[in-house]
Amino acid sequence: MIEAQKRRIYEILEPSTTNDIASKSYDFLLTTAVVVGLVPMTLKHENPLVVWIDIVTSLLFIFDYGLRLYTADYKMGYKSIKAHIAYVFTPLAIFDVLSIIPIITLFGRGFASLSLLRPFRVFRAAKLVRYSKSMVVIANVIRKVRKQLGAVFVLVMVYIVISAMLMFQLEPKLFHTFFDALYWATISITTIGYGDISPVTPLGRVITMLSALMGMAVIALPTGIITASYMAEITKKKTKYEL
Repeated sequence: MIEAQKRRIYEILEPSTTNDIASKSYDFLLTTAVVVGLVPMTLKHENPLVVWIDIVTSLLFIFDYGLRLYTADYKMGYKSIKAHIAYVFTPLAIFDVLSIIPIITLFGRGFASLSLLRPFRVFRAAKLVRYSKSMVVIANVIRKVRKQLGAVFVLVMVYIVISAMLMFQLEPKLFHTFFDALYWATISITTIGYGDISPVTPLGRVITMLSALMGMAVIALPTGIITASYMAEITKKKTKYEL
């Protein structure tokens, strides 16, 4: 009896794929809570309404997290205490915890350090991934190509550091600190180029041009990797449905 109830709770928690009214209602409730819970991020000053929004949405998120932890063995696919432990370290479970943390600020008013926790509200947006099939597909795609994307990220970081070092030595009057050089290298490689820091020496300008060209590859390479994997995922799903 208990296992049947537990299984039913799990079915309600998971995104609705059938005409399950309870599951669809729960999905709508949590989606609404996520959207409403992000409202405080759009306001500069808190007011009683914002406080109540934080309290109600945080309590819903705590309740949701508790139920998901309770049914983690169904989610993970095996019956063991290890399933619950493993679930705690899954990406979405971590985002669940991070989205709950801002409620601490309500009980620690007057402590300036706790105000740093308020931006954690933005992690609530990650909870929407559960209720969007398209986002689930994209999340699966990124998980599959994470090693390739990681390799691209390392390559970019190495180039940024090297170009920043070169510019820091070639343009000593332009950069007051090495962080300024890192800032310049980052905005140059992303081809944003705000223009607030511009090299004056010929060699410095050559490095800037190379950074801009490198930036084109930085955008194109991960985009191609993700697109290829996404198309493969879509093709696999279409084949599955056709069978």
